[in-house]
Amino acid sequence: MTIATFRFYAELNDFLAPEHRGLAFEHPCARAATAKHEIEALGVPHTEVEFLLINDAACGLGRLLSDRDRVAVYPRFRHIALDAAAGIQPPLADPIRFIADAHLGGLARLLRMAGFDTLYENNFQDAYIELIAAREQRIVLSRDIELLKRRSLVHGAYVRALKPARQFSEIVERFHLRSTHPFSLCLDCNAALRPISPEAARDRVPPNVQATHHRFSTCSVCKRVFWEGSHWKSMQRLLDDTMQAAHTRGAPVRMPPGS
Repeated sequence: MTIATFRFYAELNDFLAPEHRGLAFEHPCARAATAKHEIEALGVPHTEVEFLLINDAACGLGRLLSDRDRVAVYPRFRHIALDAAAGIQPPLADPIRFIADAHLGGLARLLRMAGFDTLYENNFQDAYIELIAAREQRIVLSRDIELLKRRSLVHGAYVRALKPARQFSEIVERFHLRSTHPFSLCLDCNAALRPISPEAARDRVPPNVQATHHRFSTCSVCKRVFWEGSHWKSMQRLLDDTMQAAHTRGAPVRMPPGS
């Protein structure tokens, strides 16, 4: 029997059984098991793993485990800059794009608000998410651990927070996002918005909005019209506060396309 010693660091401990958190522990491994197989058997999706040491040497997830191996598993570093070659995941696509599972509609709208291309429908099936993520090089956002363990997924994030605003802050910090083109995407369907004149918006907005606003944009897909009302102002404050907090913490940033 192959016995390896595992140690998981930082937030990866959240996925482990309580008796395994914060310490090194021995674990019996399947015959010819890879590091990926055993890490996920212990509850940690491979998309959460950024760096892996086996017997103090950097390895990939496909490394076969041997008896008495010592396995150290690390999450994405937020304040330590690693050489790109040191990580086990390939670089993120540029521009960065997301696909969110059925539980994250609020987060999807906030990412769209910030200008980041984010696919979401509340009837997306796991197999479809896996297919589109691979085809379009999208990062999968999910609160479903089993979805993030799917074989073909390259980049994903387990979203820990429950409220959309906290989820948004979590993703901004994890992927070092900076919004330079906010309110450029439709919050409902993710298509690009285009400006329209007050005359073109006249029959598509309430009379009081028509009388007090002069700047409008519309989605050519769903035809919804947007203007800078009270909801827009509250979302702008949320965006500013979230980005400022991430900047204060000193994280590097990734910007949406066209920056």
